[in-house]
Amino acid sequence: MSKVTAPKKVVLAYSGGLDTSIILKWLQTEYGCEVVTFTADLGQGEELEPARAKAELMGIPPENIYIEDVREEFVRDFVFPMFRANAVYEGLYLLGTSIARPLISKRLVEIAEEVGADAVAHGATGKGNDQVRFELAAYALNPDIKVIAPWREWDLSSRTKLLEFAEEHQIPVAKDKRGEAPFSVDANLLHTSSEGKVLEDPAEMAPDYVYQRTVAPEDAPNEPEFVEVGFERGDAVSINGEAMSPATILDKLNELGGKHGCGRLDLVEGRFVGMKSRGIYETPGGTLLLEAHRGIESITLDRGAAHLKDELMPRYAELIYNGFWYSPEREMLQAAIDKSQEHVTGTVKLKLYKGSARTVGRWSDHSLYSEAHVTFEDDAGAYDQKDAAGFIQLNALRLKLLAARNKRMK
Repeated sequence: MSKVTAPKKVVLAYSGGLDTSIILKWLQTEYGCEVVTFTADLGQGEELEPARAKAELMGIPPENIYIEDVREEFVRDFVFPMFRANAVYEGLYLLGTSIARPLISKRLVEIAEEVGADAVAHGATGKGNDQVRFELAAYALNPDIKVIAPWREWDLSSRTKLLEFAEEHQIPVAKDKRGEAPFSVDANLLHTSSEGKVLEDPAEMAPDYVYQRTVAPEDAPNEPEFVEVGFERGDAVSINGEAMSPATILDKLNELGGKHGCGRLDLVEGRFVGMKSRGIYETPGGTLLLEAHRGIESITLDRGAAHLKDELMPRYAELIYNGFWYSPEREMLQAAIDKSQEHVTGTVKLKLYKGSARTVGRWSDHSLYSEAHVTFEDDAGAYDQKDAAGFIQLNALRLKLLAARNKRMK
């Protein structure tokens, strides 16, 4: 962005950490613009008031500091719709970072409109996926918004230069930041993501200190714990019979899963920008939620619908990973997924033990399971086994014709 088109007011996604504090000062010095900070409480587990104090210390007036608790909105409107789809990226990743970005972008754009800002800014680097997610979401919500990505513009290309800039502008630097950080962490109510430094060699096992939300499975309790998760139309609504809000449910599942060492993932994934990266993810509550949701679907969802959902899921997960939450194709898929959840209501019993979460019981008034049809005992005429002969013959017809042709051509 040239100085000619420099913004007058920018809404910055601000964590209060060193990098976004440097970005705040850089925006002020580079563009001479007014800065509004937005800090989202997504359940990252950190006290956010220090972010307010840090912003004030750097000259941001109180009316330009936005700190918002969006945990319920995050789980209700983003996490839960995603889990209705049983979405996992590359077969393993529960999309904990990906799903938070559209909400942050939404509030950045909304605040920009409220305060009359002509630009938003984020602290994502030019090598990662988050820059794509933030900016695609912002443009989808406001095609005229300007987006500033300092990591793609400035010449602060090393930790040393960042620290020099911080000292030059009297930005407080925590003592543990003066050396090379062992790894970077992103956290929210759904997961923690750790990348970089000591984790960059995928051949080396991640150190134990990387894990923050889960005990090592071998150190988990020696006795299993059972938990019942209640669902209505595909969304979790209760734990052990107690009704709870979406965020409270996920928080409780995190506690239970973390205690039993559930939800650890060491993944080398294909980033949207083209490179491979290694990340350590902890998604204890999400792991329990996914297992329970598949458990209740197993008795309430028709085979055709279930199999079609499984076919659609990789595409849906890729759209979220790549930053297309607000795209028409994601919304189309969401409509189909939500339609499938009309009868996904009931209760699932999970067994938590030494890193595993397994469905051991499920029941529902909407169940399609018929014991009369599957019993090995007398079914009282519910199913005539002779009917299977014709069914098999019709399905075998094309295979028999193929086999006869192949035999004839030899």
